[in-house]
Amino acid sequence: MKYFPLISAFILLIFFFTSCRHVSDSGSTSIQEQDSSVLYVPDGLEAHIWAESPLFHNPTNIDVDIRGRVWVTEAVNYRNFNNDSTTRLHHPKGDRIVILEDTNGDGKADASKVFVQDEDLIAPLGIAVIENKVYVSCAPNLIVYTDEDGDDIPDKKEIFLTGFGGLDHDHSLHSILAGPDGKLYFNTGNAGPHQVTDKSGWSLRSGSIYAGGSPYNKNNTPGLKSDDGNVWTGGLGLRINPDGTGLEVVGHNFRNAYELAVDSYGNMWQNDNDDEVQGCRTSWIMEKGNAGYASADGSRTWRADRRPGQSIPIAHWHQEDPGVFPAGDVTGAGSPTGVTVYEGDELGESFRGLLLSADAGRNVIFGYHPEAVGAGFKLKRTDFISSLRETTEDYIWNEKLTDTKKWFRPSDITSGTDGALYIADWYDPIVGGHVMDDTLGIGKIYRIIPKGKNLQAPKINLENTEGQILALLNPAVNVRYSGYTRLKDSGSKAMVQLQEVLQSENPYHIARALFLLAEFPEGVMEVVNSLSNENSQLKVAAVRALRNAGKLDDKILLKLSKDKSEVIRREVAIALYDKPFTGLYKAALINVAQSLDENDKAYIEAVGTGAKGKEAALYQSLLTINGKDPLKWSKPMAAITWRLHPESSIPELKKRAMAETLSEDERKQAITALGFIEDKDAATAMFELTKNALPDVSQQANWWLTYRKTNTWYHHEITGWKKPVDNLEKNSELVSLKDQLLLIGLPLEDKIKIAGKLAEDSPGSLILIGLAAQNKINDEVKNSVSEAILKNPDRTVQALGKRYFIYDEKETVSNEKILGNKGDPELGKILFISNCGYCHKVDGVGAETGPELTMVKNKYDEKRLLEAIVFPNKGVEFGYEPTIITTKDGAAVLGFVYTDGKIIVLKNQFGQMHTIDSENVDMKINLNASIMPDAQLLQLNEEKLSHIVKYLMTL
Repeated sequence: MKYFPLISAFILLIFFFTSCRHVSDSGSTSIQEQDSSVLYVPDGLEAHIWAESPLFHNPTNIDVDIRGRVWVTEAVNYRNFNNDSTTRLHHPKGDRIVILEDTNGDGKADASKVFVQDEDLIAPLGIAVIENKVYVSCAPNLIVYTDEDGDDIPDKKEIFLTGFGGLDHDHSLHSILAGPDGKLYFNTGNAGPHQVTDKSGWSLRSGSIYAGGSPYNKNNTPGLKSDDGNVWTGGLGLRINPDGTGLEVVGHNFRNAYELAVDSYGNMWQNDNDDEVQGCRTSWIMEKGNAGYASADGSRTWRADRRPGQSIPIAHWHQEDPGVFPAGDVTGAGSPTGVTVYEGDELGESFRGLLLSADAGRNVIFGYHPEAVGAGFKLKRTDFISSLRETTEDYIWNEKLTDTKKWFRPSDITSGTDGALYIADWYDPIVGGHVMDDTLGIGKIYRIIPKGKNLQAPKINLENTEGQILALLNPAVNVRYSGYTRLKDSGSKAMVQLQEVLQSENPYHIARALFLLAEFPEGVMEVVNSLSNENSQLKVAAVRALRNAGKLDDKILLKLSKDKSEVIRREVAIALYDKPFTGLYKAALINVAQSLDENDKAYIEAVGTGAKGKEAALYQSLLTINGKDPLKWSKPMAAITWRLHPESSIPELKKRAMAETLSEDERKQAITALGFIEDKDAATAMFELTKNALPDVSQQANWWLTYRKTNTWYHHEITGWKKPVDNLEKNSELVSLKDQLLLIGLPLEDKIKIAGKLAEDSPGSLILIGLAAQNKINDEVKNSVSEAILKNPDRTVQALGKRYFIYDEKETVSNEKILGNKGDPELGKILFISNCGYCHKVDGVGAETGPELTMVKNKYDEKRLLEAIVFPNKGVEFGYEPTIITTKDGAAVLGFVYTDGKIIVLKNQFGQMHTIDSENVDMKINLNASIMPDAQLLQLNEEKLSHIVKYLMTL
């Protein structure tokens, strides 16, 4: 068997990060000796450290209460499964929630107190302070601590919701925030399955193919159905009533959107992340929309679904699939974290409405002024706040280990009651990897204010209308909620004050008033009148406010379905999601479909959302209007058919796919739509297209047929085509030996003989590794075969053997010597291409088994790159934990699962694809290990490593 390439697996498993955690050198350096990071901010603003350790440690999330105090979730006990608690800061009684306060108003925190320390808090990732309730997000639980007497000590603890996957995992439950509609919003990553029941008994079930990242996240389940009958996939955006009822999904199929932001218009924003160079993004969330990370049912990775000719960003977020909303701004490699919308005036009008997206991996907080384009948004990115100059060599790692420019790791950003921006900074050299070398738990909180000003937190009295209005208009999102609830409870007593708010120069203030006015009979007409506002976003807020209050009737929807604004027609389509296809609702949906722009993906998806469950009926209505000859369809008609793709459209799609009179792109559109219809007739039509004389048609049809045989068309029996047959080498004796080895009561000497027989080749060794990973063989048996496994010619087997048989990672090369060696990037290029090009592409050269590495310098410094080579098992990255599968007929294979369902598609370390019928699986073991051989196994010396690393750092 071929040897596994020298470095490629290491980079595959270690380089690309998606978590918010990072690794530090600070264990040998005191807090006082650390340099304060210099932050570059826009002209007119200034940044200063508002608080730092030891007032708190390891901040993952922050919120601001009505008194202007900052609350911090700490993650000192981050990744306990991977760290030695005796050598670092550790809280044996659980992680903490800390309150920070500036008691003298000098612009810097001078007081710190622990609100709660709880054994149930293991690296919590979210906090929301809403009046006397403190919501803490810590999978599997969303916990509410209630301080009934205001003494900053919780009097009651309640498990508000439970059942979220992702214990001690970054892809888990994130922070709550209050929306302008009086509901609570939050999200969770794809470390499922999530099986959660709200207080009314409604159950959410969401899973995907994703597993790994921690020993608690071994299994996940795609294709789960919730009580609403929908298959919600992976990471989720969620909404719930404050009393714990009414849980609903507002968006799904994220990977790990770290936080959700909801502006006062009701727009939702997120920053999802992944491990590819081109993987991270900031985007607007279409309500009920599919974010496009995995297949729609979660059973396949984007790699499994990638079509010929698709770029990584397009394939990664399934941007050419019907049913997926626009990806937004794809930012590249990074580790996105907190996100917020600044709606205050205190920083200056030019910053009002700024969408702020923190990226800990890039040492930056991106800034966007979302621009409404068509039915969606255009996001033009700027580096709003960063520790690096945008146009200088600061973006390249300084070789000196004392360089701290890249230690700025923003984990969250939020608005204070004073109008300042507060930034939680984990402050460390690097992010990701489920590893923590920082022994001190250093953290900082920055405050961003207008230059030369010291903003003061207002004193807000919620006992009177004036104070309630003041709270409603505050920049701090959860403080606004206190004003909302008090004003709503007061009935229409505040009508005059709310009408005055409608005259505000700040449109976000107006939007908040609209959501409240819609709740009062006397205020509904004010909201209806706002539907004629020239500001399209205020019109959107009015539509959402009426809908939230149950006042958006069919007559209003019909009228708005002909509105000149695409964003209003988009909202009409979304509002029709749960409406029947009858009467005025039917007319309204037809109207918005008829005014579709074929180039506006957001609009197309909105119509598809509104047509959920009634696609065939809408298609037939449009067919009647637009004519039944598919070759005479307009481009909008072809686009909406692509999105709806009901079974009844198969004849028309097939005809368009074969039409020489249509362009290649138009034929491709029809073929793609056929590929998303699960019906047997679609598979038959695609098979017939493989015989078409047009090369573009036959080639695409052949691809779709081969691809769909492993998933949605697998169960169809089509004359003339065969289902995929696996090409694995089989040995029935392997299964027999494995079963004998597991017999209870078998003498030890017999077990040792059987294990020795299995260790004679790679498939048998993989079986032993799988059993060892499950703790199904004892030490005596493991010791008896350790030498044989470590001498296996397959270096992947050697690497895993070291992990599960003689786990002993001793340093065999000197990082100091390597860092002291200048290194030759030209030699490094030769070494990299010859050893790593089997799996990785750099500057267009190499394979794509692993991630592209062209932009590695934006993520790593040299020291961390080297540590990962020497200690490959120290941090196995998300999505790259290998899986061992053995079959009932005696095959064994190792690789990365691309599809998990009736057919399992697995890509091995050499790039070969294997298809395995799940009914033939004997064992399926997810390993929490790296398949990268360490430096000792690879026989890498300091000189070779310095060349390779220098090449990667100078690309």
